[in-house]
Formats: sequence, structure tokens, C-alpha cells
Amino acid sequence: MGAERKTIVDAGIGCTTGTFITDRPGLELVRSRIIDDIRTTVEDAGATGVVVAMSGGIDSTATAELAVEALGSDRVLGLGLPCHKSERTGVSEARTIAEGLGIEFREIQLRPVLEAFKETAAIELESQDDGDDGRPDERNHAFGNVIARLRMCCAYYAANRQHRLVLGTANRSELLLGYFTKYGDGAADAYPLGDLYKTEVRALAKRIGVPRRIVSKEPSAGFWADQTDADELGATYDVIDPLLQRLVDEDESIEDAAATLEIDRETARSIAWLCAETEHKRSLPPTPGIADRGAEQPPARQ
Repeated sequence: MGAERKTIVDAGIGCTTGTFITDRPGLELVRSRIIDDIRTTVEDAGATGVVVAMSGGIDSTATAELAVEALGSDRVLGLGLPCHKSERTGVSEARTIAEGLGIEFREIQLRPVLEAFKETAAIELESQDDGDDGRPDERNHAFGNVIARLRMCCAYYAANRQHRLVLGTANRSELLLGYFTKYGDGAADAYPLGDLYKTEVRALAKRIGVPRRIVSKEPSAGFWADQTDADELGATYDVIDPLLQRLVDEDESIEDAAATLEIDRETARSIAWLCAETEHKRSLPPTPGIADRGAEQPPARQ
């Protein structure tokens, strides 16, 4: 599993083996690196600015704040894209953050769009075996993925219309676990936080002034009402991050890492399985490799 870091992460930040970047000098270096990277990415693309889907959570808030530092408030567009009543508080929080940053913020209610999808496309695409996983309709994984893709559809529409880039808000923990929707929140032009474990994102967020109420909020991807990361992943990031660091960065065995961290072996195996099973999410779709042409990377485009 040691090769995973090379697959999805630019190792240039230089995270010291066995430690998280949480000290003041390290966080300032990370902050500077991210700001420079956002600015360079936008300039190289000839874009006018960026779009950030804001949920009121720590990742999207930190991403928006760093984007403003890099580009200025007039070049950052925040989108609130709720689909459930339970998300109203988060979107209200996102609007407050956006106002504080001085960026434009637009809210789009996705519930009518989801209902239209259910009544038109979904009803025609249901199989005889509906594969019900025990969740009520709105908690079904398939519809959770639809919502994530609708959100990114809105982000890219805004980006295309205004010649901007879409900044993803995923962190290293989520990327390694495949805890994102392919072509949903996994579709972005850049991941400013993509090299940082959730533990490091928390530290950086505090450093750049993200409100404490947001830093301490229960992590959720917003796939369905009342969904939390811990429920879906089977552990909190306080458990996941040290384990991933040992499995991926230090190439330790599951048994050794679990023993050292005093983690239940079944939990450790489950986390390791998620990392291995979702590798396809972190790679370009495969091609047959005819005449070695598959080794060539297509040019980036929106």
C-alpha cells in the first residue's frame, strides 16, 4: 500500500514520517504552499477565478478562505447546494462565512431537481432487484451519489459560464478511503487540501481562523440526512488518520499498525480494505493500452 501516496499526492510538502503537520512553522509552510498552488493553477488555466461548493463544514470553509487569500474575494464564488432540511443550518453557516470573506454566494435548493430525477430517470432505470440496503429512500447510497453529482453539475455549470475552475474540498483521509463520489465531489480541477489528513486540516483551519464552532462540527459528507463520516467509515478520524499514515506512508502491516495504535484488528482491516478497494477512484479510467497509447495523459479540460 506504500505506493498509494505516489498515486494521489504530490509529496513535495514533505510530511515527516510518523508525525502530522500541526506545528506553527509547518502549518505556515503548508498555508503558503496551498495559496501559491491555487494562484498558479488558476493563472496557468487562464481562468478568472474559482468556484467552491460550501457546506458550512471545515473542509469547504478552509478551502474558501485559502482561495480568498490566494486570489482575492472578488475571484471566489461560493455555492450553497442543500438537498435536505437538515442541511439548512450548514448552508446558513456557509452564507455567513461567505459574507465574512466578502465573496459572492449563491444558494440552490436541489430537492426539486432530485425529485424530478426520481420521477423521470430513476423510475426508468430501476432493476427488478432493487438492491435495497435497508435505508429509507433518501438514505440510499445511489441517491446519495446522485446528489453529490448534482452538486458538482452546478459547480461546473457556474465554472463554465464564468470561466472559473472548481476547487474540490476533499482531504487526504477522504481520498485514501475513496470517501467521495466518483464524478461527484471527486470531480474537481484541484484539491487544495488533498495532501492533508483530516487531523492536519483541523490544525490548519484553526491556524487560518476558521471559527471554532465549524472546526468542532461532526464531519459529514451530506450524502443524506443525518449522515456522518464516522457512521459510514466505522471509526473517527482520530483513529483513521494514524492508521492510514502507518499503512500508507510507512508501509506497515495491518497487524503491526493495529497493535501499535491499540486498534481493534477488524476495524484496522476494514479501513485498509476501503483504501485498497477504492483505488480505482483515484485513477483515470483504464484503456486497453493499444500501441502503448494508454500511457499518454489526455490534456486537462473542464
